[in-house]
Amino acid sequence: MNFYLRYFDREILVDNVDDAISFLAGIDEIGMNPVLENDIRNYCASDVLYPKRYKLRPRVYFIVIKTDAASMQDFKEKRGVHPALERVEKPVAPAVMRLNEELPGWYEGSLDFKRVLMVPGTGKFQYRDTHFVARCKAVSGIDCYNRIVDYLRGRVDNRSQFPSAKGKNFKFSYLGGCK
Repeated sequence: MNFYLRYFDREILVDNVDDAISFLAGIDEIGMNPVLENDIRNYCASDVLYPKRYKLRPRVYFIVIKTDAASMQDFKEKRGVHPALERVEKPVAPAVMRLNEELPGWYEGSLDFKRVLMVPGTGKFQYRDTHFVARCKAVSGIDCYNRIVDYLRGRVDNRSQFPSAKGKNFKFSYLGGCK
């Protein structure tokens, strides 16, 4: 495990704690003392993988980062980033991947949307959560969604709100081919 240290424009990549402490001791503004040295040694020996930032005075810090990079260039190109700290891509839901898959036939789609309804006693309008299920002939999941929304737009108040086809409020299943 290597350590990257930076204080303003001064930076270094070292492979042991003693070199890191001697680098920091060479910077007068940091004011290396036994307490700070002990804290840096504890951080470098720990299993913590997050960067450690040390405050010297208001808005003035130096930073220590653990890395697997072998050289400064590797570190700058983010080749030594620890796997636990890398950004993890969110897995794409299987339904979203199947949304554009063309498979002509019968589909059953369910949609949860906000429907505008008039309250009889007051004459005012309010949004109500509404669940709608329909079976229709379609070419794909997105075609099923579009057919359901087109059908509903002609039958509910135009202020009603429909969810995205990619969201959790629309589900569909393929029932089989049409004759």
